[in-house]
Amino acid sequence: MSELTLPISVKGVVINDGRVLLLRNHRNEWELPGGRLELGETPAECLAREIVEETLWRVSVHDIISSWIHHIPQVDKHVFIVAYGCIPHSDTVPMISAEHTDFGLFKRNEFWHVNMPEPYKDAISRWYSKNYWGGSEE
Repeated sequence: MSELTLPISVKGVVINDGRVLLLRNHRNEWELPGGRLELGETPAECLAREIVEETLWRVSVHDIISSWIHHIPQVDKHVFIVAYGCIPHSDTVPMISAEHTDFGLFKRNEFWHVNMPEPYKDAISRWYSKNYWGGSEE
């Protein structure tokens, strides 16, 4: 059996006032904020840092809500993704970095219709169902 080595990316499901934060990448797909671990970081530290870098939002990182191996067909690459539920400490408008082209804040019934890989949708749905973020279920 051959050994499989994959990069690891941590992603955050951030729900603020009943809306989930999504970022549009340069492939014109919506995705969760987050990124790759750096040496010496815990996944929670990495995720909190990445969300600040990508949006200027500070968050508390909570439970792991999902994980999967994601294939990026445009570059024929696989990444192991771990998604965490996050609670924001700010309700300001997110600012996006050069890594993304746009942001969106989607209600629970809106994110299903956007161009986004299905595992992201599943992770968002799981965090909504836990209701740790303290919002309404619109």
